[in-house]
Amino acid sequence: MDTELIIRSTPSAIDFALVKDGKLTELHKEETSSKFNVGDVFLARTNKVIPGLNAAFVHVGSEKDGFLHYHDLGPQIKSLIKFLKQAGSGKLKDFSLKNFTLEPDIDKAGNIKDVLKSKQNLLVQILKEPISTKGPRLTSEISLAGRYLILVPFYNKVSVSQKIDDEAERERLIRLVRSIKPKNFGVIIRTAAKDRKVAELDKDLQNLIEKWNALASKIQYAHPPQKIFGESNRVTSMLRDILNNNFTKIVVDDELLYLEILDFIRDIAPDLESIVKYHDSKVPIFEKYGIERQIKSSFGRHVMLDKGAYLIIEHTEAMHVIDVNSGNSSDKKQSQEENSLQVNLQAAAEVARQLRLRDMGGIIVVDFIDLKDPENRKKLYEKMKEEMADDRAKHKILPLTKFGLMQITRQRFRPERNIETTEKDPSLVMKGQTDAPITLISKMEGEIKKMAEKGYKKISLHLHPFIAAYLTKGLFSIKNKWWWKYKIKVNVQPRDSFKYLEYKYFDGEEQIQL
Repeated sequence: MDTELIIRSTPSAIDFALVKDGKLTELHKEETSSKFNVGDVFLARTNKVIPGLNAAFVHVGSEKDGFLHYHDLGPQIKSLIKFLKQAGSGKLKDFSLKNFTLEPDIDKAGNIKDVLKSKQNLLVQILKEPISTKGPRLTSEISLAGRYLILVPFYNKVSVSQKIDDEAERERLIRLVRSIKPKNFGVIIRTAAKDRKVAELDKDLQNLIEKWNALASKIQYAHPPQKIFGESNRVTSMLRDILNNNFTKIVVDDELLYLEILDFIRDIAPDLESIVKYHDSKVPIFEKYGIERQIKSSFGRHVMLDKGAYLIIEHTEAMHVIDVNSGNSSDKKQSQEENSLQVNLQAAAEVARQLRLRDMGGIIVVDFIDLKDPENRKKLYEKMKEEMADDRAKHKILPLTKFGLMQITRQRFRPERNIETTEKDPSLVMKGQTDAPITLISKMEGEIKKMAEKGYKKISLHLHPFIAAYLTKGLFSIKNKWWWKYKIKVNVQPRDSFKYLEYKYFDGEEQIQL
């Protein structure tokens, strides 16, 4: 699977799009003014300790206090508090922990009032960025992520990613990491460590230890609330987590960011240095690589699938609801059950993509088309799990209920992407907002393809003059591309009486019903 990362830089934010086999699968935005990113470490101060919630509200400098639950303190919270006092007073100069005596772990079923008190300084890390009216979600179980390893201070265990399922490889990695791990540090072995040599693992570990020393050295002179460690920017964090040999292109339109990424790639994967490109063109980078078109056609309430099927995506206060509709999609050679299965399998792939693309979290309920055959229901469940396997967010998928509903929970760390895909109606007929033209074009292309498959060679398309002009502009117009791609001639006829998004197909004088 070919993977590309397209990065657009503006004065206020960096947008980056992950494209797999030409299809947009993830879209992220990093605000340059953002004060709170996942992974940032703060010297903070507890504001209120609430025994009834078994949690504390912690002041980290955000508009709303951060939320720290007892279960997010980490078993070694007493060791962290002891270390913080010693480092803050200047008594502790050696941050390697080799001479540091760990405190006993706290009780898993304990109460936060026995561990924390109000107005207490505390080291916390951002688990979730502020979302809506909520402050950031926090943890005191500090972890520093590298390319192959995650370093956890005050912890002595070595664990390995569950995605490495080869038992012999798991044992090999654990044995290697135990041989190089410093005392009083725990290590989590990431999936990317598979088949790596001890020298590569050790280099990654030493980089993480340097980060820990740099973080700890700032504690003595910090005043809460203050950030004392910032995760690398979102682009390099993403590359660190997902970069592999499937990447064929990384393109960026900012020269300084290009040089930064180039240095980063040289450090972690020098054999992939040649795939990093600088986009120096008057054509905007998202336009050049077709990202803008995919954004407009992917973020609306309606999401079109092949052959006329579509999704309707609704967001309520409690959950996301996705409805799968077959539309006019059908194959006369198949039974209703077979048609329904094919549409559902296609919808499952798109639902998995939409969850990542919009970074949808919480409870998601998908209303698939009813399937009567238990074997087909199982196939759909397995397909959904397969499509979600690459999702880096923690998630859980339940089998279909008797009503044909599939329930999914997905963890979210950042605000959901919500891109406006409607525009003001220029014809004023609709008297309000209407879908963007590109959404309509994507729908038309699916219908043109279907008509070509049915044997149509020449049709007339009647529609609003604005859209007609858009379809016919230039030698390489959309209309001509349809001809080259599907071998069907489309005669575009502007109709002043049509509404902005109204259109009809004709075969001679007879209207084509889809």
